[in-house]
Amino acid sequence: MTALLSVAGVSLVRGDRCLFRDVTFALNSGEALHVEGANGTGKTSLLRLLAGLVAADDGEVCWRGTPVHRVAQEFRNDLLWLGHKVGCKQDLTPVENLQFEQALRPASTVPFGDILTRLGLDTLTALPLRALSAGQQRRVALARLLMGRARLWLLDEPFTNLDSAGQALVAQLIDEHLASGGLCVAASHQALSIASPYQRLAL
Repeated sequence: MTALLSVAGVSLVRGDRCLFRDVTFALNSGEALHVEGANGTGKTSLLRLLAGLVAADDGEVCWRGTPVHRVAQEFRNDLLWLGHKVGCKQDLTPVENLQFEQALRPASTVPFGDILTRLGLDTLTALPLRALSAGQQRRVALARLLMGRARLWLLDEPFTNLDSAGQALVAQLIDEHLASGGLCVAASHQALSIASPYQRLAL
């Protein structure tokens, strides 16, 4: 059976330094990969490569058996990226940020109020993002995981700035996504404390 996401012999060089070489793995529905490594080992660069933000020096990334550059729009529609940075508008409220996100991509019909309640933000809906703590801003960013219909999640340090309850929520969201047939690649120097089995890749 052809894997939904397959990565074969991928290498990335920056300047005179090879960040990683001959990275190979495959994921299908309900499967996850934890990319491990210390700071500077290339975890974020690998996720950016998978997202199509940087080009590999060698190797190939395929989606449903086809190189991603040949199915770029289909791949982007199936992709959700949660970067290390929050990536939200600081002068907008949580609701306004969700409205902005909804306008950018097809999203679920779950009411914003339900999403913000689950994220513990329902009492902060009138405040601009800049007035929220780093952990609260991170929870606003996590709303993308509840809004989108993307099959593949690429998560860069998804537990950053979250307390233990927030980290448990992220793990629960990943488990739910995998149980519904989704895929997840998460880069983190922390353990990926999810209930679902997953592959590990050390950089």
